[in-house]
Amino acid sequence: MSDVTPPSNFTRRDLLRLGAAAIGVTPALAAGRKQGPVCESGGCCITPSGDFYNVERGNPVPYKLPIEKQREIGMVRETWQLEVIADPESNAKIERPMLRADGTALTFDALMKIAETKATSFLKVITCNNLADPLGHGLWEGVPLREVLWLAGPVENLRHVYYYGHHNEDPKQMFKCYLPMNRVFEEPPGELPVLLCTKLNGEFLTGERGGPVRMIVPEAYGFKSVKWLQRIVFTNAHQSDDTYANGNNDTNSWLKTFARFALLPEKISAGDELTIHGNAQVGVSGLAKVQYWLRRMSEPLPANDRYFAKAPWQDAQIVPFDGEAIKGFGAAPLHPAQFDPATKQPREWPLRHTLCRWTAAPRKLAPGNYELRCRTIDLADHAQPMPRPFPKSGRNNIQSVKLEVV
Repeated sequence: MSDVTPPSNFTRRDLLRLGAAAIGVTPALAAGRKQGPVCESGGCCITPSGDFYNVERGNPVPYKLPIEKQREIGMVRETWQLEVIADPESNAKIERPMLRADGTALTFDALMKIAETKATSFLKVITCNNLADPLGHGLWEGVPLREVLWLAGPVENLRHVYYYGHHNEDPKQMFKCYLPMNRVFEEPPGELPVLLCTKLNGEFLTGERGGPVRMIVPEAYGFKSVKWLQRIVFTNAHQSDDTYANGNNDTNSWLKTFARFALLPEKISAGDELTIHGNAQVGVSGLAKVQYWLRRMSEPLPANDRYFAKAPWQDAQIVPFDGEAIKGFGAAPLHPAQFDPATKQPREWPLRHTLCRWTAAPRKLAPGNYELRCRTIDLADHAQPMPRPFPKSGRNNIQSVKLEVV
């Protein structure tokens, strides 16, 4: 094969340049295929709010209702309210239920008053556990859930909270998720809190993004981060009963680490340079490296090697963190588990629960038909799709794309 071997010693400037250049692939090269969310340049891979891919429920979708109806059901900040109650079907006990009926439900203004001293923000990728590509990645801001739940005076017989958003007064449209009590009230040092989220990338959430208020669970797939939040229930139920469980999904699965290509062409000329690049989701197991494998279609695949462990993988380079990507988000209070308060730099890169960019040096290929694959190696030295290759707990299959060089 006459492709050019990439250099192994990229400089930071080279990587940032390649990471940005990958966005600017000419239309002719990019035609016909695009994977992953739309990202701005830089290693952070920030997705503008309007460019997130949508996975949503509701008939009709509540943020598309007439504005008068949105005001009536609390889909705008001025009328939004959050109820916090004890499960009437269990013996959970709280001292101060927060109810619309008696005027004690939490209003948006009251939540923002708490945010004056308790707000925090962190980078997080949103991914559907039944889809192959992330939906988007951004800086989410809000108030740790526990700060609000303590207002309800939780007392005893408490094992989970479950929560749901607006569902058009139709029980069949309710989308309900559970979290164990320990996850809500106490995260280990270095972990991020569950968030009552009000902002994305420095701006208040739109209805399309789940506003006025949504849940954000840092380490979880998107189904746990329920949109249009309206009620939280303390319960003594010993078994979670997420709506997603009824679809044969693992509701206690956390984000996996995997790589995906982005903006790769289906056909190029032999004289064109090809930059192999993409995004990597950094799950709970972290990310040590990204690798790619370029194979002529005429070459045989490794025998008896389901996950291609014996293939001649080559290391790509992870694009460094670029602080410019988050400078435009105002005075967002960055969570110290992710960012050093003094320097505003990430404590490590890539950060867990986020999306980062990766790239390889441009190369020219001889005419022929090729196949490209990419994978990750996590911090425990597991090669994708290990250690959890089971699709119902999130899809992290090794991606394969075809390329014709003419």
